[in-house]
Amino acid sequence: MAISSLFSTDPSRLKPYAFSSFSTSPRCSRSIRSNRGRPFAIRCQGKDEGFYMRRCVELARKALGRTSPNPMVGCVIVRDGEIVGEGFHPKAGQPHAEVFAVEDAGVLAQGATAFVSLEPCNHYGRTPPCTEALIRAKIRKVIVGMLDPNPIVASKGVERLRQAGIEVEVGVEEELCRKLNEAYIHRMLTGRPFVTLRYTLSFNGMVLNQVGRGAEESGGYYSKLLHEYDGIIMSSNLAKLSSLPTSHEAGANQPLHIIIASGLGSPLRLPFLTKEGAAKVVIFADKPITVESEVEEIEVVVLGTLTLSSVLTACGSRGLCSILLDLRGDNGNLQKLLDNLYDEHLVQKVIMEVCPVWNGSKEASFLAFGEKSLRLNNLQSRVYSESVVVEGYIS
Repeated sequence: MAISSLFSTDPSRLKPYAFSSFSTSPRCSRSIRSNRGRPFAIRCQGKDEGFYMRRCVELARKALGRTSPNPMVGCVIVRDGEIVGEGFHPKAGQPHAEVFAVEDAGVLAQGATAFVSLEPCNHYGRTPPCTEALIRAKIRKVIVGMLDPNPIVASKGVERLRQAGIEVEVGVEEELCRKLNEAYIHRMLTGRPFVTLRYTLSFNGMVLNQVGRGAEESGGYYSKLLHEYDGIIMSSNLAKLSSLPTSHEAGANQPLHIIIASGLGSPLRLPFLTKEGAAKVVIFADKPITVESEVEEIEVVVLGTLTLSSVLTACGSRGLCSILLDLRGDNGNLQKLLDNLYDEHLVQKVIMEVCPVWNGSKEASFLAFGEKSLRLNNLQSRVYSESVVVEGYIS
């Protein structure tokens, strides 16, 4: 997901449903009422459909970094203005959000309205169709944030619900729901992973081979990115000089480390690689190479032409939905991969960190790749510790 998800609910509180994490407004009250073992439900007076859909997105984000290649999905069941059931999809292969929400609501689901951030599926995969769970629960109406771009699902879930006599509304808070699953949507439409380019600059615009203070610690923006993305593309130079970037979030799902090794005339030395870390490492090279490490089995993929396009195609075939392309420690190889990013639309997003340092080194450099100018949209900025982090989307 996006950098906006860096400010979402603490992933250490992951569980299928939890009323206690919901911050009620002054117009929301808790009424004493039995609800499948819970002593209360949440009554929200005067709230519109967008309010409940935003709650779905909030629930879905609890599974940040855990659902890929599936999307993140949240669902709430509303009856007479009360949220009587909640759920989200916690992990690929586990039940979907609608199943948890219906189970949470119990008999109160009958005649209620279900809000769900993504169209319910209507096919058998690793789990049964969500449409059937809603139909069995006798839900009266389903409000969907957005249609699922997966061709296996697209509109079929909505059609099944309508055939069963359930009223369906689509498009509530659609932009928010699309942003929630921007990586999943991109891969479904293009077959390639969603790519975010990340780099750090000094205050005078020079590229820094570091991240800001606290960024790699638990709660830091960089640690959260590593938890969120399926893979990280990094230079062989960074892999040689330091341990592999690791997320320190509670229960983090570490990314696949994708090391780019091109033009090497000598063995690639990885002195900091551990046996545990090697399981999530793949090296892409333009010719056969020798890897020197204490770990014996390291996967090396030789591509005839080592381009960003060929690397992303290979990553897509592995089921990766999102890639963080980190320029930290780059010796020029990664910037060469980016020369054609404009023409092929290979990068969708940019994250720039500006640190409060003035780099006067003669070896410092500016970013220099590509031959065209581009405009970034939807700019957002946040201050983390001493650094400013700016994100934008490439047009």
